[in-house]
Amino acid sequence: MEFPVQKGQEMEIEITGLGSSGEGVGRYKDIAVFVPGALPGETVKVSADFVKKSFVNGKLLEIVRESPNRVAPVCPVYKACGGCQLQHISYEAELAEKRKQVEAALERIGHLYDVKVMPTIGSDSPLHYRNKMQFPVAGKTGKLQIGCFALNTHRVIDVDDCCIQKQKNNEIAAVVRQWMNLYRIAPYDEDNRTGIVRHVMGRVGVHTGEIMVCLVTAQDTVPHMKELVKMLKAAVPGVKSVVQNVNKRSTNVILGEKTKLIAGNPTIKDKIGPLKFNISAQSFFQVNSEQAEKLYNTALDFAGLTGKETVVDLYCGTGTITLFMAQKAKQALGIEIVPSAIRDAKKNAVANHIENADFLLGDAAVEMPKLVKGGMRPDVVILDPPRAGCEERVLEAIVSVKPGRVVYVSCNPATLARDLAYLHGHGFCIDKVQPCDMFSRTHHVETVVLMTRK
Repeated sequence: MEFPVQKGQEMEIEITGLGSSGEGVGRYKDIAVFVPGALPGETVKVSADFVKKSFVNGKLLEIVRESPNRVAPVCPVYKACGGCQLQHISYEAELAEKRKQVEAALERIGHLYDVKVMPTIGSDSPLHYRNKMQFPVAGKTGKLQIGCFALNTHRVIDVDDCCIQKQKNNEIAAVVRQWMNLYRIAPYDEDNRTGIVRHVMGRVGVHTGEIMVCLVTAQDTVPHMKELVKMLKAAVPGVKSVVQNVNKRSTNVILGEKTKLIAGNPTIKDKIGPLKFNISAQSFFQVNSEQAEKLYNTALDFAGLTGKETVVDLYCGTGTITLFMAQKAKQALGIEIVPSAIRDAKKNAVANHIENADFLLGDAAVEMPKLVKGGMRPDVVILDPPRAGCEERVLEAIVSVKPGRVVYVSCNPATLARDLAYLHGHGFCIDKVQPCDMFSRTHHVETVVLMTRK
């Protein structure tokens, strides 16, 4: 039997939704067709670019009927760059689509029906919100590319003014570009493994004005670093830290294990709500400071703390959510498997004079049963796992300790739906689902869920 779609075939389809990567989704003869750049409600002409048995990736040729939610992208390199995926849709429609994305994942992956998903918490500033920049560097001296990778490639699109970055990060990139051209500092070539500069990282303390610059290099020694420090301090007021991270490995991981202080302090400070945090080059810190406060306050509200509860925060990272919970809990314990994160978490607790929070280095699936055997009975368990979600043995450990409430903070609707289905099948009800837009103009959506034990 011949497959109904052949490579290069042109089709006219109606777009009915957005996929998990922000692409338009329609159907042709019962085959799902994914079309980057198309929006729900549009009729489009596409050509089959990549054909598999269960789906087709289509290339947008023409918009036959345009969505009323379509807007002109503000970035001149938007179509080429892979940093954003949703600049061509109005912000109100973007928020609505992100809510639908969470609803669809709960139904399709979790088989969780009739779950009310609240309207997405939007941003007051959907542009220029990223406090952290990680721009790859490529090209030849005099023809540098510093910006973002093109979609699904390692080809660097040169960006002079990224519209989702804090403006100070754009200023940092401009200075590094000028310095590399002036002193003929070679960009790294990942194919030949030659050159020096791999990435430019900037971190902006939104509430303090403190700025960190981190140059990721392929070798230990970099010429003219003193000149770079002078140029940065002259052009970017607020620079408090300049560090060099050395990554000699052939890898997609941005940072290496070795970081050297070049000038200033090894960390900068920033705040989320009433809490202050020290941020190093390797620290995890939410990239949208303004929305992070809304996200954490939602999690705190869902936890329903009265001052009598014991809270356990799994995947606690540098302790941001743990410390938020400690403000209203009797005792808060964060568990994390990364040693540097636990060290930062303990420092953050001291810096904020919080004495009812503690942090434990270890695997949550191992440590949780130990705590229960030792007599701990957590009233609330907080989850904020990576995109891969929770390991099943972590979920098993949560079920075994029988907390009254579970608050799950997720950056991936698919793994969230999978994990909620497990907990729902083991005695927990889904009470509230609240999407939050942490990454405006991209396909990503954060979600906070409250579950209570039946």
